Amino acid sequence: MLRGGAPISPENLPDVWRAPELARVGEKIVATGHASLDAQLPGGGWPCGSLVEILQSREGRHVWQLLLPALAKATGEEGGPIVLVDPPHLPFGPALKAQGLSSEHLLRVNTRAGRSALWASEQALRCADVVALMAWLPHCRGTDLHRLHLGAAQQGKLLFVFRGVDVRGESSPARVRIEIEESDELRVRLLKRRGPPLASAIALPSHPMRLQRLLDSRKRTSINPTKERSHVLDRTVAIA
Repeated sequence: MLRGGAPISPENLPDVWRAPELARVGEKIVATGHASLDAQLPGGGWPCGSLVEILQSREGRHVWQLLLPALAKATGEEGGPIVLVDPPHLPFGPALKAQGLSSEHLLRVNTRAGRSALWASEQALRCADVVALMAWLPHCRGTDLHRLHLGAAQQGKLLFVFRGVDVRGESSPARVRIEIEESDELRVRLLKRRGPPLASAIALPSHPMRLQRLLDSRKRTSINPTKERSHVLDRTVAIA
């Protein structure tokens, strides 16, 4: 290829993605808050204006631990609401607030009907003040996902759609597609990204840092019972 008589190499074309490498991205990126996951995502985080599809066998499990750091950062910067469409469980406000996300930023929409949930999701994406959309759409079709993807692109919003693992073999317009493994630990598998395949799952912290410190303290106390557990927990809370 020639441009003005000079040869053009892929390195000089920012929009050309070479499959062995992570793609360079032009859209805004919000860091996930998990360094090991950021290192495996193009741009180093969740893409704004693109569909992120999350598959899991048990609805709601580990979702907040995975997404909360990025959502807290996004609301802190922009101040708008996060819309939850048909969440399987009511979020526990005090726990979210302890990690930087006030429940005042959450707007919950319950429809329990497939087409109504899709309509509510599309309307949320059109609202200029909305920072992010989290939608549980287990029966959403590929054409519906494409519409949501376009809606997010028009407004540059964070979009997370949750479906079951039974759709793993179906095509998806998602820029990033993740499966949360069914485990007590938070382990995610990157099913789709603009980059080379990733064979192994990524292990992420299963609990917030302060809670993890408390759990670790209990483990140490059970191993060394000569220490009083209440004193250990008190010191751990003070450090956190």
